[in-house]
Amino acid sequence: MLIAPDRGNLHKIVILNPKGGCGKTTLATNIAAYYAMQGPAPTLADLDPKGYSKRWLEKRNSNRPSIHGGGAHLSMMQGREALQLQLSAETETLIIDLPAALNSADLQDVTYNAGSILIPVLPSAIDINCASRFIAELLLLAQIDRRNQQLAVVANRTRQNTKSYRMLARFLTSLSIPLIAVLRDSQNYVHAAGRGIGIGEMPRYLIHKDVEQFERIIDWLDRWRVRKREAARSLRFESFSGAKAPTPANHHHRH
Repeated sequence: MLIAPDRGNLHKIVILNPKGGCGKTTLATNIAAYYAMQGPAPTLADLDPKGYSKRWLEKRNSNRPSIHGGGAHLSMMQGREALQLQLSAETETLIIDLPAALNSADLQDVTYNAGSILIPVLPSAIDINCASRFIAELLLLAQIDRRNQQLAVVANRTRQNTKSYRMLARFLTSLSIPLIAVLRDSQNYVHAAGRGIGIGEMPRYLIHKDVEQFERIIDWLDRWRVRKREAARSLRFESFSGAKAPTPANHHHRH
């Protein structure tokens, strides 16, 4: 059981996938580095026993923009062992890097009140089948409502206009879940990870092929308050009229 502070100004970003090696840590560390550059310092909570995000933080030079490591302590709540995250008062962005294996109760706990839930997926048949089962579990067991617009997928280490990419896009379209970015198989992410930095902290001329897609992720994340308001308005409309409100189009500009 995971308990994170429930603050109105806190953007809780949860990164999930039941399959290892799909790029959860790459996504978590690069998002953390971006928000560190913008300030105030975000918190990166590594709850994966393998500790990849934690090791990335340990490599980070002290002269880089600050990122808090997510401290936690165990306690008992409702007869279950609970992991309580302790956040700095200045933290406005919390990024949670999770282990692959989570039961349905844990899924509910970690996604509760999340502003954004990101699922990185490798576009192979095996990975797409695994992701499809996991997304179904999120929607049914963790009771994630697609109308809340908090769930999105990032295709990792792929190229657009390939058969596997089209397979992934068709699957997500059928579920009305947005595919917000396609990250290519780039050594920039490998080099950044080895130095405890994000690709956004590398020279622009080195990352120009990667930065556009990564900024699509940031654009979607930055809209978390707007998405929350739109979802609430849509649900109110449905409750009054009994009709389904039109889904707002995704925008890729910064708010």
